[in-house]
Amino acid sequence: MVKVFRFYYDGFRGMTVGKKLWIIILIKLFIFFFVLKLFFFPDLLEKNFPDDRARSNYVLEQLTK
Repeated sequence: MVKVFRFYYDGFRGMTVGKKLWIIILIKLFIFFFVLKLFFFPDLLEKNFPDDRARSNYVLEQLTK
């Protein structure tokens, strides 16, 4: 396990262009999972049901149909 960690650690440490590409990838992932979730995927269960029991009953009903 230590050899695998050192292999990847040395590889990422020696990168020049790859570091910039990883930064771009991380920024894109942040946009996909945080920003898009806020604007396009609202929490409909929290908005439409007053408590956890009502939410769980709705989800159970939808899964068992």
